[in-house]
Amino acid sequence: MSENILISPAHLKQMSESLPTVIIDTRSPEAYAAGHIPGAVNIHDIFTFLATSSKEGLEELSEKFAEAFGAAGLSGEEVAVVYEESMNTGFGQSCRGYFLLEFLGYPKAAILHGGYQAWLAEELPVTTDVPQVEPKAFPVDPEAASVMLTQDDMLASLSMDDVVKLDVRDVDEWVGTSSSPYGIDFCPRKGRIPGAVWLEWYRMMKPGEEVPVFKSREELQAECATVGIHSDSTVYLYCFKGARASNTFVALKEAGVKDVRLYFGSWNEWSRDPGLPIESGHLAWDAA
Repeated sequence: MSENILISPAHLKQMSESLPTVIIDTRSPEAYAAGHIPGAVNIHDIFTFLATSSKEGLEELSEKFAEAFGAAGLSGEEVAVVYEESMNTGFGQSCRGYFLLEFLGYPKAAILHGGYQAWLAEELPVTTDVPQVEPKAFPVDPEAASVMLTQDDMLASLSMDDVVKLDVRDVDEWVGTSSSPYGIDFCPRKGRIPGAVWLEWYRMMKPGEEVPVFKSREELQAECATVGIHSDSTVYLYCFKGARASNTFVALKEAGVKDVRLYFGSWNEWSRDPGLPIESGHLAWDAA
């Protein structure tokens, strides 16, 4: 892993000029074609791919992205830097890319803090040229997979009082009036995982900034404390498909929370099994 998860545009520019660096653009192919950071490759599947947490589902996830990252030129020697349009418009998709690299055990990964909009704000160069990339053999470290939670892990955690189950979805999903960001009835059931606490993902963003960025470490710690999360907490995160939760995964790491894991299948998977319990409606502390 790189020393810093979040890097500035100036740091990325310097890094790309002095170190082996692979820059990954997670935006749509259309946005990428209209202009991107020089040398960047486009992997939009980082945002769109839906995964289940079954053995077969996680094997498919691992194989798909090991192949995609290898095709982008990652061999373990290069620093992978992932970016999206801005930190609050892509539902955390650059962070989803970072989490996938973590899941696969890639040793050098970072996120462009503020995304493409931060790069533009610094008036750094952009291009429409598509780089010629030499594919590499991407290294997968199976030991890193413990950061990924399965449906069974989440079900087991319902009886574990020492694990904070953190839902970071939007309010309509939390209370159960909508099943997803893709439509009220996109999933067959609405609600939340029982026992979860709620912290909307964008509360980790600095309000009022022209280019959205994460809050400071101290501010992130204060947000975490509102739902009982501290540096020594064990936190199980979920959202709808792992993007917003990946954003919060990064925020909690920045806040110094040591044991953070992510249920990548999230509500998209949990809601489709009628045998799994759910809750809905407001809780007494929602208005706090």
